[in-house]
Amino acid sequence: MSFVVEDNDVDIVIAALWPDLTALFEGWRPIFSRFHIIIIKDYDLEADLHIPPGFDHHIYTKSDIERVVGSTSINFSGHSCRYFGYLISSKKYVVSIDADCLPARDDEGRPIDAISQHIINLKTPATPFFFNTLYDPFREGTDFVRGYPFSLRTGVECVLSCGLWLNAADFDVPTQAVKPHEKNTRYVDAVLTVPLRTFMPVSGINIGFNRHVLGPVMLPAMRLDGEGKQRWGTMDDIWCGMCAKVVCDHLGLGAKTGMPYVWRVGGGNAWESLKKEWKGVKLMEEIVPFFQSVKLPRTVATAEDCVIQIAAMVRGRLGPVDEVFSRAADAMEEWLRIWKRVGSQGR
Repeated sequence: MSFVVEDNDVDIVIAALWPDLTALFEGWRPIFSRFHIIIIKDYDLEADLHIPPGFDHHIYTKSDIERVVGSTSINFSGHSCRYFGYLISSKKYVVSIDADCLPARDDEGRPIDAISQHIINLKTPATPFFFNTLYDPFREGTDFVRGYPFSLRTGVECVLSCGLWLNAADFDVPTQAVKPHEKNTRYVDAVLTVPLRTFMPVSGINIGFNRHVLGPVMLPAMRLDGEGKQRWGTMDDIWCGMCAKVVCDHLGLGAKTGMPYVWRVGGGNAWESLKKEWKGVKLMEEIVPFFQSVKLPRTVATAEDCVIQIAAMVRGRLGPVDEVFSRAADAMEEWLRIWKRVGSQGR
């Protein structure tokens, strides 16, 4: 099943944590040159950005964020600056690619068009209610397997596409510390729907989503004490992904994972990041059971209302466990106020 990707339906969002983005843009030139690119300059970056010519892009700086968002306790520094790109976009689809990623290649050496694959994932139905053992039945060359209920074969709208990456694996700090030379080299040409009430770590390194549907949920909320721009120290993406999956499940929407791959050049220093992430590792033992137990009232019918409900549950049930959860609930509610004032204008 193939689709024509309308270039004007897509924004690419890039968080700029260092000034020279030449390698990124030249590596992606055949792909990025077709789309509008939103570049968010990290709060702490003072040097001017170096971007080669030939791209339709707009750079947003700290002053732009402050002008648009106003006074806020939400932290847009480091990798979390990408969330401002989600907010300011006016397109239906948003694809986020980290600045240390280049196009991956398939087993035959052909470069992978990650943007098009994300849009294909989002434009084909998802099947969260019954697992298809041949993975995504809407990909070319496959179909539903024997025994799959015909009543479920139309699928549901897919609003979240979680891509993967080769080279630098997505390990947490303890695993990275004990496997410092471990690389992800296994290319698997597969896409699958994440089943109903199943959670997975989500990362803005390589992700696409339907902003018109899921935009209010793609929020920065979980920030640990002392977190800076270190990629290994952020909990924002994981918390955002848990919220997004709850919303998808409640509203009868789908999320896919697998293809597309990117090639990730960077990584992190495990020992420098360990003291920042260790609290997050421990808090996951509280976070996962909480989200597994969340059930929203049937009367909640929009993503915005889902966020309000989840924030209230976080404050009431997780707030007493640790203050970081109370701050996350506050940030979720504040993000929703900002979204209604700024982000909803792009719909």
